[in-house]
Amino acid sequence: MSRTLSPDLRRALGERIRYYRELGIYDFYRREPIPGAQAESAPVAFIQPEQREEMSPRKAAVAVPVVSKESMFEVIGSKPEYGVADPVKALKMIRADLGDCTRCRLHQQGRKQIVFGVGNPKTDLMFIGEAPGADEDQQGEPFVGRAGQLLNNMIKAMGLEREQVYIANIIKCRPPNNRTPERDECETCSPFLMRQIAVIQPKVIVALGAVAAKSLLAINDSMANLRGRWYDFRPAGARSNDPSWTSAKLAVTYHPAFLLRDPRQKKEAWKDLQMVMQELGLTPPAKAAE
Repeated sequence: MSRTLSPDLRRALGERIRYYRELGIYDFYRREPIPGAQAESAPVAFIQPEQREEMSPRKAAVAVPVVSKESMFEVIGSKPEYGVADPVKALKMIRADLGDCTRCRLHQQGRKQIVFGVGNPKTDLMFIGEAPGADEDQQGEPFVGRAGQLLNNMIKAMGLEREQVYIANIIKCRPPNNRTPERDECETCSPFLMRQIAVIQPKVIVALGAVAAKSLLAINDSMANLRGRWYDFRPAGARSNDPSWTSAKLAVTYHPAFLLRDPRQKKEAWKDLQMVMQELGLTPPAKAAE
């Protein structure tokens, strides 16, 4: 017998589905209710981070509360930017939908403003970092402090200008004292980033640092193992208006803030960027090539 889900339960179920899709889990099975037990109290299986790499993306299955397929897809629903051809307008719609976000604890922990993203919405190249810092929180734009200046230099070394790429972060609010974002904060904020990616439709995404890489790929591994290869990335829970665009290539490199602390790794980061340049057919300026 079907039942109507409350708005809160539908919203929670939608977020749970998005979370599992970000882990690479697409198949679900229905757990039959225990006789005499309330449906709302049925347990849900959770996947621990260390188990993610051991599971086949297509064969892994998890238990979810009993709900019809129609309700499941209705939870995900359509977004205001769907059907909007102009990416500038679509990104404005996503920003408006985000609003003065209070979805996680960070709005109560000293953030001054939301740092949405900046750059060319029609670019082939997108950089995604970890979280805003103090300068970014003050100015409302990602990568404007010392790490941002280094990122600008990295972009110039590729033969591009900052205005030609798009830059965003995994989360859009500064964590207190620049601490590492918590898992639930990343999960809460990532649906908006996924929608940004689906609107921009980049050919290549560069994940800056371990937090960005692990959050986007749902892989718990070292930077040494994550770097130096391509990943096929599909924005979970979001779709593009262009049916010909289904995914982007994703590369991992060091976060500029890390490179400021350990300049010896700049040569390794340049190797990563050269891989990206080759994929995009970019030629570096003469000085950068030397």
